[in-house]
Amino acid sequence: MQIQMYTLAVLSASVSFSNAQVNATAPLRKLNEQKNIANGQPKLIRNHFSNQYQRAADNVHCGLQDKTGNLWFGTTGDGVYRFDGKSFINFTMNDGLDTNQILSILEDKVGNIWFGSRNGVCRYDGKDITKIPITVTSGSSSYNSISIGNNASIKNSVWSMMQDRIGNIWFGTDEGLYCFDGKTFSLFLDNPAIINKSGLTLKSIQCMLEDRNGNIWFGSGPMALEGICFYDGKTLTNYEPKNQQWIRKIVESKNGNILFSMRQEGICYYNPSADQASGKTFNSFPTPAKLFNGSLTTILEDKEGNIWIASDYAKHSGDSLGGAWRSDLSPDNLYETTFTKITSKEVFFMLEDKDNNIWLGTRGTGLYRYTGKTLTNFSE
Repeated sequence: MQIQMYTLAVLSASVSFSNAQVNATAPLRKLNEQKNIANGQPKLIRNHFSNQYQRAADNVHCGLQDKTGNLWFGTTGDGVYRFDGKSFINFTMNDGLDTNQILSILEDKVGNIWFGSRNGVCRYDGKDITKIPITVTSGSSSYNSISIGNNASIKNSVWSMMQDRIGNIWFGTDEGLYCFDGKTFSLFLDNPAIINKSGLTLKSIQCMLEDRNGNIWFGSGPMALEGICFYDGKTLTNYEPKNQQWIRKIVESKNGNILFSMRQEGICYYNPSADQASGKTFNSFPTPAKLFNGSLTTILEDKEGNIWIASDYAKHSGDSLGGAWRSDLSPDNLYETTFTKITSKEVFFMLEDKDNNIWLGTRGTGLYRYTGKTLTNFSE
């Protein structure tokens, strides 16, 4: 399965960037309540646009619960679904999306919903979906050779997004890591003040996190294979625990540990309180033994402190490796735990809602809700 990767866009308060004006294109059509009423369905109706070969590969890839309580789910073939607790509304290219392949979703501080896709980024303001071209003004940086420049027609996959504590939105794209300050986009590595002794490209960032201390963590993917990348406001440093270069999810636990999902070697974690001057140490987190050579996709810490682990491998030597597991522990007790397997389906995405339900997005554009007792299918 071919996997493109991504790299995110960024800015920190202490970093200056090259400027570029944003020219949002007009929405393709107005969204209205008549559409919502007409298209509301009790389940996610999948595979509107995929052929039989794409159906098996398409998945529910990302999602969030917004400030008003609506759940949003991005798929890699059927656009975006919004669930209000009763019915699903489907938003597609007909409603202004630049493609029906959605890779990331973000709600910003003022309530706009951003959709990162294989073609770029769109923004939903509660009424309209608007395409936002990622463009920067050419400067003197070595990155100008790969920058999309002012050509808004060039497609640029947006694999991950994050809004930092001062309001800047970071975008991980195929072309590099960008930051949007509300008016302009900039390439992060265009800033000459950044110390980057390892020559990191940040071209394949699958996930990112700003921790409680204001540091930025990046997880690199298969396009660059740069492992864990760490930015402290001045210097970029990379780490490759167990020689793992592909990091698929980063989570900060309630106790301050930073957990990383490594594609083939389970989970590792970094404890900031035990940091040594000689460098960072990444420790192994207990993982079901069968998963160490599997394909971990994501991790989640629920409100009770349990860690969830997911994999998208369906079968290996006749053994089911795909699925989702819950570790019944507090992250303070990392070495004594048991795992409960919730499902054997190939899971790409997990989300905990305000009612403590866990939502699982799977291969085949499947969507499931786990209440703690029952697993219910919400797709057909």
